[in-house]
Amino acid sequence: MRIYTRTGDKGQTGVIGGRVDKDDVRVEAYGTTDELNCFLGQAIGAMSSDKLADLKADLELIQHELFDCGSDLALLKPELRPYKVTADMVDRLEAWIDKYDAETPDITRFILPGGSAASSLLHVCRTVCRRAERRVVTLSKQAEINEEVRRYLNRLSDFFFTVARTANHREGVPDVEYARSPEVFRRKSK
Repeated sequence: MRIYTRTGDKGQTGVIGGRVDKDDVRVEAYGTTDELNCFLGQAIGAMSSDKLADLKADLELIQHELFDCGSDLALLKPELRPYKVTADMVDRLEAWIDKYDAETPDITRFILPGGSAASSLLHVCRTVCRRAERRVVTLSKQAEINEEVRRYLNRLSDFFFTVARTANHREGVPDVEYARSPEVFRRKSK
């Protein structure tokens, strides 16, 4: 198989069900999701500690699901096939958030991104995920989308925040509170 096709030389690209301009909001949405997946791969690559093995396995599953998100976003004509991203995937993210959050110390203030290499990269994933979500919101105003993709990305950014803190905690690196932050979070109920 050849890598190059020359079919995009005039500024268009193929999506499922047709062709669109390469700067189309649909391409922006699934392209940003692809970018997120690349940063996630980098974060996974930074996880060499056995302390993060379960987290790494969950993140590798999410990489596959980000491809599902991109596939659903590239679907120009939803009648061509069923959507891949489902409410069950969002529910599972919520369960994982609760599980990993239970491991971390309470926070009451905003924290600065950083700490361990894995945590820092997971914070990058969180912010790129928020951008992907914004692109999907823009797309949803112009075309029919799988609403579960938007929900998934919304929950996924919360997941990245939680597991960035988990990675720091497991590596013995404290989160750094934003010095000028008022108390904005409630303590967890034990």
